[in-house]
Amino acid sequence: MRTATFVTASAALVVALAGALTAGTALGQSSTTTGTLVSVGSTATPFSQNKQNEPAVAIDANNPSVVVAGANDNIDMEACNAGDPTTCPFSHGVGVSGVYFSFDGGRSWTQPTYTGWSARDCLGPAACVPHLGPIGTLPHYVENGLVSDGDPGIAFGPKAGANGKFSWANGSRLYYSSLTSNFATAKRDETFKGFEGIAISRTDDPKAAAAGDASAWMNPVVISKQSSTTFSDKEQIWADNAQTSPFFGNVYVCWAGFRSNSHGAALPTPLMVAHSTDGGSTWTPEQVGPATDNGISSQPDGCTVRTDSHGGLYVFGVGTRSGVSYEMMYKSSDGGMHFTGPTLLSAAVDPGVIDPVIGRPVMDGIAGARNDLADGVSADIANGAPSGSDATNQIVLTWSDGRQGLNHEQLMLMTSTDGAASFSGPVAVPLTAGDRPYYVAPAIAPNGADVYITYNAFTTPYRADTSSVRGLVGVVIHADVTGGTIGTFSTLARGLVGDPRISSQNDLTAEFLGDYVYTAATRAGAVGVWNDVRHSADCPAIDAYRMSLRAGTALPAPAPEQVCPATWGNSDIFGAAVSDPTP
Repeated sequence: MRTATFVTASAALVVALAGALTAGTALGQSSTTTGTLVSVGSTATPFSQNKQNEPAVAIDANNPSVVVAGANDNIDMEACNAGDPTTCPFSHGVGVSGVYFSFDGGRSWTQPTYTGWSARDCLGPAACVPHLGPIGTLPHYVENGLVSDGDPGIAFGPKAGANGKFSWANGSRLYYSSLTSNFATAKRDETFKGFEGIAISRTDDPKAAAAGDASAWMNPVVISKQSSTTFSDKEQIWADNAQTSPFFGNVYVCWAGFRSNSHGAALPTPLMVAHSTDGGSTWTPEQVGPATDNGISSQPDGCTVRTDSHGGLYVFGVGTRSGVSYEMMYKSSDGGMHFTGPTLLSAAVDPGVIDPVIGRPVMDGIAGARNDLADGVSADIANGAPSGSDATNQIVLTWSDGRQGLNHEQLMLMTSTDGAASFSGPVAVPLTAGDRPYYVAPAIAPNGADVYITYNAFTTPYRADTSSVRGLVGVVIHADVTGGTIGTFSTLARGLVGDPRISSQNDLTAEFLGDYVYTAATRAGAVGVWNDVRHSADCPAIDAYRMSLRAGTALPAPAPEQVCPATWGNSDIFGAAVSDPTP
């Protein structure tokens, strides 16, 4: 039986890290960039085709000039004016797993166009009838009876040769994990059981894929074990990319397996981890830990998965024990077949307050963007990829924490230099004055010499109305690491502040920015991606509608394309390729 254990912290490391991180009250400013548009295929209008969120990014460790990003991308959805102009639905069967390629280390981007199930030309006033047409999302889904539903995860690993052995000499394989649902509406025609599954797309030729060659992609593989009531969600992917690992080439995916509600007595939600030893063709899913989720104890959610240079597999997430939220860790030493844990690393407090209409926590103000996973832990390990020879195997963890109360949120950081036997921290990273961290993600250089953190932050206090201006910004920060001690952070990239009120759920009732940002690092620098709203305009009619729902005086739903500025709803993915400022 697996039982929870508490991590032991090294007092010396706590003192060293805390001293380095609390030396000032704000970040030092280095030479900064305001970022580069990643979601380049998106147009500025109409809603919801102009909506992207939940970015992920990966760098090919064997060829760091190749960078791939993913995001939830509504580029192929119908416009609100199609049919009833006051509704902005997700067009049935149309995918949202956007993909973007860079071949200059993340400094410029391209988004391919494939053929698939599309509503891109449904601009109204006629009701939308989706059909085969151009798509800016993953190919081969409709042909396989599936819909790509976003929550992207991206990873590069080595390719196997004819003998089945993995080697960088054979080239690299790109893996893209995505939620997926059935294209069919009748149960008899379903491709898999349940409401939502996990699918993996793969390509060995990013240049051809970036040029719009759909044949460069293999057919998606559904890897989750599904029942008729299963809703798999919040997945992340990683490939063991260090040659020194005995499990070099293995691929791992973690996710939350939401099951039936047990007649209201509980909501079983086990942490699931699947591993593949053959380049993603076949998968073995395992339930990691118990399934109990009853409001007192819950299992790790918002997971992150990583490996060290010895093949150690680490899975992190946020869950509860006895009503207290903790950052948790499971570890496997045999390639994902067996796990120990959970180890309870630190208490965590989800920031924000519950919005009365959507029933989810929000930080920026009433009718704001939900932040369910703001306290979800993100992680990275200095595993020395691609060779593994210069690995320090230092682990870095970050999350946004609300323990200081509303408007005083903190970016928390922990680290381990002994294979997770002990952790130092958590300590709060000093940020630019006024930044309230929303979603955060770290990356540590493969040789352990540098730490980078990307974060989205609200720059204004919580608003009790929807008429006051709000601010959202994306930032990338950096610190040197010396002997395992993380130094003082400075800012390498800071986006332009935009107003998050322009973002929206498709039902118009609240903002929407998703659940993630992401960072990937090399020995020479890093690439961070974030949600960005600089290229949009607020819509007072939407603001008034949202407020009326909270005031009990509900106004009729507005028609966005008739009463809003053309660029309303235009949430983008921006990123920054930053160089190590102290090489």
